[in-house]
Amino acid sequence: MKSLASFWSCLALSSLLATAGAQEEPPFGPEFPKLESLATGNWWEQPEEPAQQAQGNQRRRNNPKRFIDMKVPRDEVVAFAVYTVDQGTLKMTAQLFPLMPDETREVRLEVKRGDDWTPLAAVDVIELGWSAHFRVEDWDSTKDVAYRVRHGEKAMFEGTVRKDPIDKETIVVGNLSCNSSRTPGPRPRILENLLKQDPDLVFFAGDQTYHHTEHTAGWLQFGLQFRDLLKDRPVITIPDDHDVGQGNIWGENGKKATTGAGHDGGYFYPVKYVNMVQRQQTWHLPDPHDATPIQRDITVYYTRLRVGGVDFAILEDRKFKSGPDGKIPRMGPRPDHINDPKYDRKSVDVEGLTLLGDRQLDFLRAWSQDWEGAEMKAALSQTAFCGAVHIHGSPTNRLLADLDSNGWPQTGRKKALTEIRRAWAPHLCGDQHLAVVVKHGIDAHGDGPYGFTSPALVNTIYGRWWHPLDEKAGPHPVPNSPLPWTGDFEDGLGNKISMMAYANPVDRSDERKRSDGYGLARFHKKTREVTFECWPRFASVDDGDGAQFPGWPITVKMSDNDGRRVIGKLPEVRLDGVAHPVVQVIQEGTNEILYTVRAPAGFEPPVYAPGRYTVKVGKDRPETVQRSGYEISLP
Repeated sequence: MKSLASFWSCLALSSLLATAGAQEEPPFGPEFPKLESLATGNWWEQPEEPAQQAQGNQRRRNNPKRFIDMKVPRDEVVAFAVYTVDQGTLKMTAQLFPLMPDETREVRLEVKRGDDWTPLAAVDVIELGWSAHFRVEDWDSTKDVAYRVRHGEKAMFEGTVRKDPIDKETIVVGNLSCNSSRTPGPRPRILENLLKQDPDLVFFAGDQTYHHTEHTAGWLQFGLQFRDLLKDRPVITIPDDHDVGQGNIWGENGKKATTGAGHDGGYFYPVKYVNMVQRQQTWHLPDPHDATPIQRDITVYYTRLRVGGVDFAILEDRKFKSGPDGKIPRMGPRPDHINDPKYDRKSVDVEGLTLLGDRQLDFLRAWSQDWEGAEMKAALSQTAFCGAVHIHGSPTNRLLADLDSNGWPQTGRKKALTEIRRAWAPHLCGDQHLAVVVKHGIDAHGDGPYGFTSPALVNTIYGRWWHPLDEKAGPHPVPNSPLPWTGDFEDGLGNKISMMAYANPVDRSDERKRSDGYGLARFHKKTREVTFECWPRFASVDDGDGAQFPGWPITVKMSDNDGRRVIGKLPEVRLDGVAHPVVQVIQEGTNEILYTVRAPAGFEPPVYAPGRYTVKVGKDRPETVQRSGYEISLP
């Protein structure tokens, strides 16, 4: 805690010294003089709106940038906090409103012990972004601990660091994304429902704000909307394209993008801005797997978080991905849109293109084999590993393929799904503004993991629809589904998907028919199953499962995240003194790891091809060869 706090304090002090006497210089340079204007410079001297009392749309028309009051009463400057706990380390970010020049920069963390509040840590706020960061080692995760973040004498934000719910049979995860800033007010029904459903972890997959050039103000707006949910449970927030101010993003290892559209790859806004956004949204996550920055010293955050015996891999699926412009033939109105039905799919999957990048593939490979503190696993990222969409933006805009999804490049998609499959892990994401559950195909339909894309929390920006051109179900439709177009399909890039459920907007002019909402994933540790739920924004959870979007809930076996056809099974695996050992199956000859999983009782490892196999076992990692040379023949 001390060394990290000192680092950030020195960084803030260096920034102050460097800019002393040079207040006229914009914080992001002369190229971007208005960037972060609501939270930098003499922010408190900005002119008032022409009609200060105006409300709603009229107020935004008067001055669109003043969408939030930044000059709040001084006892309200601590807006909210987010935290995680993993392997005994608490990391917490407190977000403040901008401070006046004469106000202290110190922010304090206190915890309640008995009837008394005990000081735990004090750090200086980082003025660029107004966030304060606390790290506490040797945290006791076996009990709830009340906390409060304080500034000055009166400002504070209170919550609870929950004990790790390791004793719960079912771990509930909220899956949320795409929080349209065009609807700026509170989210009362979503908040009410989620507080009743009481998730153990909340995952915001990106686009927490769409205020491209005012992230601090937009992040504050998001925090005010959800702080009653954020304050007393672990939270994962990861920024997507709109959070860093771009319409789309292909990070391409950190290069400089030439436009905000980002088609050529890279980040358009300055590194200081990108790193500020990532610091505000992701500093509280467990430390990165490999913290080495990418080009231009842009930071990374991909990591893992364990909650209640479920191990979540947190990916950055935009950061290393290649931009399409100049690398593939252009076959649509934009470099990332394809609408030529005669195009050669291989022509866009060219050698040298990157999706997750080697660093994250190595991370997934290591993560899939390390089961310390884990009974089940899941992968989290911004967007889907397929293009499970036919119509984009408006009901008349049909596209064959959208290269903004993780369905492209196809080779990179296969590599990513193969690593996720090795852990029998489902995938949760957002971004697409259309809720779907698919079963991915890697080489054949259904042989990969399940993917659940959450609906947009507020779907006023860029609607999408699943609507096959022939309006027919695919082969192997979901039995008794209320939805007409389930079954096996290929997306416009040739990726194999099996559509399980989708939630199309009915009328985007009616907020109750836009398919706004959120998802839940329930991880049932005893039965090794996961249930996907999808809740409309204005539904009442008191009405039970019937209030969900048609086609949900969906319950699947974790073992079915590897959907290859089983041709045989190896003998039951046992490990003395360990009820549920970690089991790894390796195909000899190719030396391919088929999977590494926490085995249920009576586990007979399945295999998918004839050949010889090695089985390794261990308490948390596959450390010991139990048998090798076990041969399986075709039945």
